[in-house]
Amino acid sequence: MIYEFEVPGKIVGKGRPRLNTYTGSVYTPTRTKDYETLVEQYFLLKYPKFKTLEGRINISMIAYFSIPKTTKKSEIEQMLDNKISPTKKPDIDNIIKIILDAMNKFAFKDDIQITKLEIEKKYGLEEKMQIIIEEY
Repeated sequence: MIYEFEVPGKIVGKGRPRLNTYTGSVYTPTRTKDYETLVEQYFLLKYPKFKTLEGRINISMIAYFSIPKTTKKSEIEQMLDNKISPTKKPDIDNIIKIILDAMNKFAFKDDIQITKLEIEKKYGLEEKMQIIIEEY
């Protein structure tokens, strides 16, 4: 079974847990929780009657970043042809973490099932995440 969906909008990386110095408790930043919820909602929009995957999982992700407004016209074509890649935040490992945490116990039972993972940062006309979750 294959689940393929997109999450439009600004890409957010997984935030580090924060410490409330007043209470001494650790919490997940609101921005991180909101983006994980957004990923889940776009998954549910496309697959309202999804079945949690139980076998080995292959995940492919492409993070499309918008082209900066100050970019020269000659560079825009190179960016869209994937000859220039985005080297800006969020870090690729934080993108992986936030998507996997959003889909964990949701699209698949546990992230220990993931045996293949591919991710790429590219420039695109609009900012979005493209995610493919495949049981093989």
